[in-house]
Amino acid sequence: MKNGNQRTGSSAARRPHDPSADTAVIAATRHWLEAAVIGLNLCPFAYAPHAGNRIGYSVSHATTTSALVVDLIDALQRLAGAETVETSLLIHPRVLGDFADYNDFLDVADDVLVRMGLDGIIQVASFHPDYQFSGTAAEDMGNFTNCSPYPMLHLLRESSLDRVLETYPDPDRIYERNIEVLRQLGREGWDQLEIRPAVGDDADG
Repeated sequence: MKNGNQRTGSSAARRPHDPSADTAVIAATRHWLEAAVIGLNLCPFAYAPHAGNRIGYSVSHATTTSALVVDLIDALQRLAGAETVETSLLIHPRVLGDFADYNDFLDVADDVLVRMGLDGIIQVASFHPDYQFSGTAAEDMGNFTNCSPYPMLHLLRESSLDRVLETYPDPDRIYERNIEVLRQLGREGWDQLEIRPAVGDDADG
């Protein structure tokens, strides 16, 4: 784990910020959700919580993985205790900009779930600007199913996912369909969606 010698929760592990920067990060994330995830129907379960305002957004100011763990614990506690929030996005623009480091951190996130007693209750899904599935080339359009403007951890209730899967025909086909959609769209079509960090954002990576 990078920077593991820094004190967990230390102010040195978080960069000073202003609220308007968080607003811009969330706005860019909402645009990605509306234009790509919902617009291309990459996730058939996303529209209902989005339309019902049941998606939580939080921006981590962590600059180390240890500080991000603190924010992840906080985000998981909030989701577990919230009745009106169905799923949440923990966006962390200033840490884990390298996809290999981010991918390694997913094991840490799963360990946090287990330690909190939330394994099987909440799961963590992964999105990153440089997402790359194992065995694929970096430019493979199939990777864009999980490409987001910033690194983020998607926290979702398994009960909500199970309810939707029970009513969705052939859920195992979703992944294959998404790859087909994105390969037909092509890189030029993806670029036209303007999935990118907010203008003027000073996030690292």
